[in-house]
Amino acid sequence: MSWFEALILGIVQGLTEFLPVSSSGHLEIGQALLGTSGEENLTFAIIVHTATVLSTLVILWKEVEQLFKGTFTTVQWNAEKDYVAKILVSMIPVFVVGMFFKDQVEAFFGNGLVLVGVCLLITACLLALSEWLQKKRPHIGHEVTYKDALIIGVAQACAVLPGLSRSGTTIATGLLCGVKKESVAQFSFLMVLIPILGEAFLDLLKLLKGEMTMDLGLVPAIVGFVAAFVTGCFACRFMIEIVRRQRLVWFAIYCAIVGSAAIIWTVC
Repeated sequence: MSWFEALILGIVQGLTEFLPVSSSGHLEIGQALLGTSGEENLTFAIIVHTATVLSTLVILWKEVEQLFKGTFTTVQWNAEKDYVAKILVSMIPVFVVGMFFKDQVEAFFGNGLVLVGVCLLITACLLALSEWLQKKRPHIGHEVTYKDALIIGVAQACAVLPGLSRSGTTIATGLLCGVKKESVAQFSFLMVLIPILGEAFLDLLKLLKGEMTMDLGLVPAIVGFVAAFVTGCFACRFMIEIVRRQRLVWFAIYCAIVGSAAIIWTVC
């Protein structure tokens, strides 16, 4: 992988990690178009996913700091502990899938562009449905409950499939559950921090054990990391505003177009 290909793919990852259009699906499409393949793709994915997690910490630093202080500076149960507990509940499904079933799921469904296209179409349907329901009940909404957290967590676990947008699926699911649009985007972004960092840590252990090889060069790795981090900061802030203003339908249309194009490209 050249530094220019890493730059393009890093930008793609940074923008699409938070926008509800599937970063994994777009990375797969980008790698297919650029002709990059092999073990370096997996290594690159780990690097850029870590970069976008760090961009989340930068944009939501005040919220993260408040949760950290409220959780560890007092023994009394408070709003911060309650919020962190909900995040932990949301992580249960993705932990089960990631630890015990991820390889089986990926092996069963594969990673072709047809699967990416189908999952993008599913993402489009979820986004369109959630926006339609929001417009039907504009003044109805509540904060995230433990039940909501578990349901949103199941949605996140399903997003292990490439093309099924994690942010799109979790945000749409939260809106369908009746969670306030002001709350659902922030919860969606915070709930993914620990799983992605945990996955990156496990992959790092595989590298140290020799179970994975580091075929990606240093320059492409740095370029991809910086590109994903910078664009991720922009996309995270932008997506929070998009959810507040109820403009998800445009992303539904985009996912439908790209998903259809991916299927047609592969079939034809």
